[in-house]
Amino acid sequence: MTMKTIISGIQPSGHVHIGNYFGAMKQFVDLQDTCDEMFIFIADYHALTSVKDPALLKDYSRTIVLDYLAIGLDPEKVTLFRQSDVPEHTELAWIFNCITTMPFLMRAHAFKDAEAKNKEINVGKFTYPLLMASDILLYDASHVPVGQDQKQHIEITRDTAEKFNTQYGKTFTLPEAHILDTVKIIPGTNGEKMSKSYNNVIPLFASDEELEKAIMSIATASNSKGTPNDTTDTLFSVLSLFLSKEEVASIGTEYQSGNLGYKDAKELLIQKMIAYTAPMKERRKDFEERDSFISTLLEAGAEKARTRTKAKMKMVRERIGIIS
Repeated sequence: MTMKTIISGIQPSGHVHIGNYFGAMKQFVDLQDTCDEMFIFIADYHALTSVKDPALLKDYSRTIVLDYLAIGLDPEKVTLFRQSDVPEHTELAWIFNCITTMPFLMRAHAFKDAEAKNKEINVGKFTYPLLMASDILLYDASHVPVGQDQKQHIEITRDTAEKFNTQYGKTFTLPEAHILDTVKIIPGTNGEKMSKSYNNVIPLFASDEELEKAIMSIATASNSKGTPNDTTDTLFSVLSLFLSKEEVASIGTEYQSGNLGYKDAKELLIQKMIAYTAPMKERRKDFEERDSFISTLLEAGAEKARTRTKAKMKMVRERIGIIS
């Protein structure tokens, strides 16, 4: 698959968990050598829909940068920036607001889920898909690495681009979602999709003690050791993320037969995850002491991103009649 321009981002709404990592972030690292250009951003404006503490948002935003660098994103290959440093994102989102109907946005899964659970829904949450559309379309992205749960947002982005192109003339490239077949939706400790809002996450950079507590809390059936287990359950689904293909087959056989019980499987998961994340934690520790480097990196990234978005917004303004 040829990928020209890739863009994606993560909300700084909490500490990164393994759902974020395997669903999207790992893809960023794997793809950074295969595309012409990659833009990765800290989606801090998106985070405002849920994070109301200014100090916390600032801390989470810095944390995300450290996480990106720790997992292996190369600043020489990737343009890393804060969404809020590129005002064209919100400007284009407003223009999309003006060509989009409410019934269209009411079909969004996130809105329907929040409504079904009687949650208070702010306007930002409702129009979230249009800000995401602007994030993507400003860069004429060809592909967007996301988890399965974000597929509809990419579809909304394509629909929005098509509507604008039809109304005002060819302006935006229609992006494709890049979703790994092997990793679609990562289950949380309670079996639902792993999400900070569900309080069911396994943090990627947790201490060994925090990690053990989270993994030991993974919900399982009441099977005793020796009873056959289901390899599609939450525990084995998470464990398989840290196994090779050969291990998935061999350990899966042991799990299915009941020879590998829940407690043993959880202890194996703890061992595997500690070993997997150890190199990342070392890199992260190194970057934690380099504040000036991070500031310079983000400033340079924002400048490069704005060079791109200013040109696109000039075209958009001309098309809609804002400037001649």
